[in-house]
Amino acid sequence: MYYLVIDEGTTSARAIAYSLDGNTLMISQKEYDQIYPKPGYVEQDLKIVISAVENSIKEVISKLGNDILAIGIANQRETTVLFKRNGRPIYNAISWQCRRTSQLCEKLKKQGLEKTIKEKTGLKLDPYFSASKIYWLLHNIPHALQIAEKGELLFGTIDTYLMYYLSEGKIFKTDVTNASRTMLYNIYEDKWDDELCAIFGVKKEMLAEVCPSKHLFGYTAKTSIFKKEIPIYAVAGDQQAALFGHLGIKEGDTKITYGTGCFILTNIKNLEYKAKDLITTLGVRYNDEKDYVIEGSVFYGGSLIKWIRDNLGLIKTAKESENCALAVNSNLGVYIVPAFTGLGAPYWEAEARGIICGLTAGVNKNHIVRAALEAICYQVNDVTSLITKIKKLNNVYVDGGASVNDFLMQFQADILNIDLNRPENVERTSLGIYYLLALAFKNDITTLNSGKYNKIYPIMSDEERKLLLKGWDKAIDKAIGK
Repeated sequence: MYYLVIDEGTTSARAIAYSLDGNTLMISQKEYDQIYPKPGYVEQDLKIVISAVENSIKEVISKLGNDILAIGIANQRETTVLFKRNGRPIYNAISWQCRRTSQLCEKLKKQGLEKTIKEKTGLKLDPYFSASKIYWLLHNIPHALQIAEKGELLFGTIDTYLMYYLSEGKIFKTDVTNASRTMLYNIYEDKWDDELCAIFGVKKEMLAEVCPSKHLFGYTAKTSIFKKEIPIYAVAGDQQAALFGHLGIKEGDTKITYGTGCFILTNIKNLEYKAKDLITTLGVRYNDEKDYVIEGSVFYGGSLIKWIRDNLGLIKTAKESENCALAVNSNLGVYIVPAFTGLGAPYWEAEARGIICGLTAGVNKNHIVRAALEAICYQVNDVTSLITKIKKLNNVYVDGGASVNDFLMQFQADILNIDLNRPENVERTSLGIYYLLALAFKNDITTLNSGKYNKIYPIMSDEERKLLLKGWDKAIDKAIGK
């Protein structure tokens, strides 16, 4: 028997099979493209996403058989789906990266609602989160409001939609980590908030039941894929799952994930600490206690490398970026600010746009590739600097696909001036879900082992660090338009 973890991300779906004692038996990954209808608009075709999920599951089952003990789900957060009770979406999923609701958020700020929203949800009033996307769908998709009035329209983040689909409509649930990212959930009172729902015109009947992350959510339907009903015992947003994948359950434990975006989470345990320019959200709930985390997000991390590969053609593979960066001794004054859909923490400038600056005749493609990798680290530093003003960091873990890039990790340690802990297995999101599944059957966190880590120490001089960061600050000003 084995556990099956579905990791539905921004650009791919993966099915990961874990043995009952935590060994990775198989990984199947299917990529998909995002849709960019207009500048700042980002969508996903749900048929393609579901097909990728199903095909990755089929590949695992074809090799390992159908003897699955339980299923867990990790998912991209905030991405918004409105669908009818028959399971059919009324429009594409609107991605967490999408900025189409910038004007709506500004309007609500002018109405003085930002403080109310922050105090109830821990989130900033920003297009990043689900609530404004729901409002947009309700008011821009034909008949959406009428369908909602009839009680036939449901909202879900991707986890909710996946469970609804896999159970053929029997499971309409989410977990606390995903609910806390919608801007409709009161993280203090642990419930959907009436006032917030009224602000965004969302009927409570549209919202899923909120459960702990470790919970029997229900069973999949008996289908041509599964052949039998299988329990779903674990659900968490991908970033909280990754922190749990390091067993980051102590106060001050921090993880930095290098995926499509970069996400920095610090466990603060309770709400004693306030984050003005960051967000406070709920951590994985594996027992009866609430865990709170401070989070900062970088919209374009690994996707920046994908951009220089696919759009600029400067490299053929993401792995090649490390060789390019090491082929030159510096960035030669080149900075890239990847504000393709605005800037997140700590700037929260929705209208900022990406730039490449500092170009001179001596610049070649290696300098630009190096500048792209460095840009990821500068953005992470912007967020981490804010967190350290609020909370002393304990262990700092790194994970995600790009964390295997040695140049990136060394430059990150140098710019942060912090020791980094990189696990031998950098896949932590699905591991966090495996831990939840294991706890559902073992119920003892002391039995879990997060594996071996290697330390990466900073070696850059203070003078060089300050000079580089000064150049980054000037580039940010240019992107914002100062």
